[in-house]
Amino acid sequence: MKLKYGRTILVGFAFLSICAFWQLYDSVVPLILKNTFGIGDTVSGFVMALDNILALFMLPLFGMISDRTNTRIGSRMPFIVGGTIAATIFMVLIPIADRSRNLTMFAIALGAVLLSMSTYRSPAVALMPDVTPKPLRSKANAIINLMGAVGGIITLGLIAVMTPKVDRPNYLPLYATVAAIMLVCVAILFFTIKENKLKEEVRRLYKDEEPEQKEKEQDHQKMSRPVRRSMILILASIFLWFMGYNAITTAFSKYAKVYWGLEGGLYAYALMVAQVAAIISYIPVGMAATRFGRKKVILFGIVLLSLSFGCAAFFSEFSAVILLFFVTAGIAWASINVNSYPMVVEMSRGSNVGKYTGYYYTFSMTAQIATPILSGAVLEHMGYQYLFPYGSLFVAL
Repeated sequence: MKLKYGRTILVGFAFLSICAFWQLYDSVVPLILKNTFGIGDTVSGFVMALDNILALFMLPLFGMISDRTNTRIGSRMPFIVGGTIAATIFMVLIPIADRSRNLTMFAIALGAVLLSMSTYRSPAVALMPDVTPKPLRSKANAIINLMGAVGGIITLGLIAVMTPKVDRPNYLPLYATVAAIMLVCVAILFFTIKENKLKEEVRRLYKDEEPEQKEKEQDHQKMSRPVRRSMILILASIFLWFMGYNAITTAFSKYAKVYWGLEGGLYAYALMVAQVAAIISYIPVGMAATRFGRKKVILFGIVLLSLSFGCAAFFSEFSAVILLFFVTAGIAWASINVNSYPMVVEMSRGSNVGKYTGYYYTFSMTAQIATPILSGAVLEHMGYQYLFPYGSLFVAL
């Protein structure tokens, strides 16, 4: 049984479009809130958590709805296509509201784009396990995350090149470019991936399994107490490392400007280094998980990420040495991220992958609700120097 890398890359275009958007959102929206509307870090953290508050309810809901959907183009594809089109329409209104200082338009556009993204994130992520046999999902998830990292790097490159060094840049060309990339990605996915056909191939594969393997599949239909305990602890771990990691990614653009004094889109280069390191690591990390087990690889990533954030905390100004810590952080996050989602969906049956995808995102999104607010309060009342220690602490926990 071998992974079809070409097919998995094509499936990954959905995740590329998602990550391209969220990199733009996490990098630019905090700056708009601070520089255009004069919103403080705590309230800004709450605004940045709104997408995760919405996702907490929407992701499990649309994961389960897509499980039960059956159309000519598949169960996930209608949500992916419709959600992307809606998101790209509303996202270009955000920079227009920024230029006109129209807070009402900004709030409506932000709410609409977050709602649109929430309708298709779970279906897009669930598409990979739908069309991939269970033993190959860590390798496939590595490819999917690699595609997501490519989306993030594309957006960071655009931010670095298209953001002028002024107090209030015009972000409309940047947003329009990212929206166009998202539409192209989903068009490639739609015209190359025949969801129903590929899902039927996987079903036929499992029909040919040995009786013992079929019995194991049946055993998972009712979760035993040890498996339930493992599930709870995995989800708790996911919550904690997202508390640490998302605090850094959400506040980094402000941190780089306020604490290190970086101007324009220069902060994007540091994040690009981490993304490139992650891209290089995704496939080796997936292979390492196959050989040594997912848990050991995740533990390696946790230790490395906590140390990377902890070391970065000692630098009060930007230097080339910091890039080394971003490299190790990228490797560490790849080690964690590639293996955690497959550990969760491994406990599902083939018919409810979307439901377990929803569980994964419920816990990761809950962390991403809490951490922008909590870390924002820390930055506002204790100082920006506490951002990296905050991230290091929660990853270690």
